[in-house]
Amino acid sequence: MKHPYCHSSSSLRVHRRQSGFTLLEMILVVSIIAILLGVAINRMGGALDFGKEVRVKGDIQCLSNALRMYNAQNGFYPTTEQGLKALVVQPTTEPRPRQWRCAFDDGKVPRDPWDSEYNYACPGKHNPKGFDIFSSGPDRIPNTPDDQGNWENDTAPKN
Repeated sequence: MKHPYCHSSSSLRVHRRQSGFTLLEMILVVSIIAILLGVAINRMGGALDFGKEVRVKGDIQCLSNALRMYNAQNGFYPTTEQGLKALVVQPTTEPRPRQWRCAFDDGKVPRDPWDSEYNYACPGKHNPKGFDIFSSGPDRIPNTPDDQGNWENDTAPKN
């Protein structure tokens, strides 16, 4: 005689098979999520490039303002040899600034989004009465078509 609360082993197996997901179903779901993430990341690439270009323009504007302040305090811009480093370390070569102040609280000149130093020339090739500041761009090579500088966004002084 069977006890009313006893189940046969075959009915337990059927119940187990019907609950939860199979490994194949889980792999399929994970694969679909991975494909969707790949498409989303691929489409975001253009936005990231645009963001880097905007950051370069902002950095160049900030550096231009710091150089104008340097000029206002001393009557001249740092030489090409002194470079942008003159904004964070007092130059020891001529012309030496009379009133020097570190332009950046962290004591570092900003780097471009591709982790390269910004290029500086005074007098500038594009701004002979002022200075040129530019990023070498994604190729990290100066004076190539992908450079982005203060001659593009009109931040150079017009003396």
